[in-house]
Amino acid sequence: MKPERVEWERRELARREEDRRELAREDRRHAGMNGTKPEPPAPAPGEVLDAVCRNVAQLAKAAPAPPRRIRMQDGQTSVEVEWPDPVAPGGPALPGGEQPGDPAEEEQDTHTYVRAPMVGTFYHASSPESPPFVSIGDLVQPGQPVGILEAMKMMSTITSAVGGKVVEMVAPNAQPVEFDQRLIALEPVTVEEEG
Repeated sequence: MKPERVEWERRELARREEDRRELAREDRRHAGMNGTKPEPPAPAPGEVLDAVCRNVAQLAKAAPAPPRRIRMQDGQTSVEVEWPDPVAPGGPALPGGEQPGDPAEEEQDTHTYVRAPMVGTFYHASSPESPPFVSIGDLVQPGQPVGILEAMKMMSTITSAVGGKVVEMVAPNAQPVEFDQRLIALEPVTVEEEG
């Protein structure tokens, strides 16, 4: 390459760099005049939704109770998180359409319930081909898996906190459930019944 051509390319490169710097200075001056800042580069597709999912998960973990409902939208990025309201006596229906009863009525119910720890979809089995974790009439031990809860594409095993005999599968298979909704009814079992 001829020395004249090399010198011309060097000057052209320097001129373009100076033009770029001048445009950047102009952008900063205009931003200062109208009180706005220059626009940052647009995030890559999917980055916004990923960041929102991480923030919602952190928010849900930091809350005193799991959210009852989470709604997310990708276009124009929208997030709605709803926590359960404490139910006062004689108040509205509980999650799952249950009505709070009077104390005398609740004392008559001797069942213990495995409840949903969060909003999600409750499954009786680990896969469509697998048998259910428990069925009506089965004896359940404390800590025994009784179902799967899918929330935000994450699967969590639901275990029973207490032992007992399964008397009702309250939540249907593969159906959405609310926070603290009854999933399975257990009847306390005496020592004679266990043997």
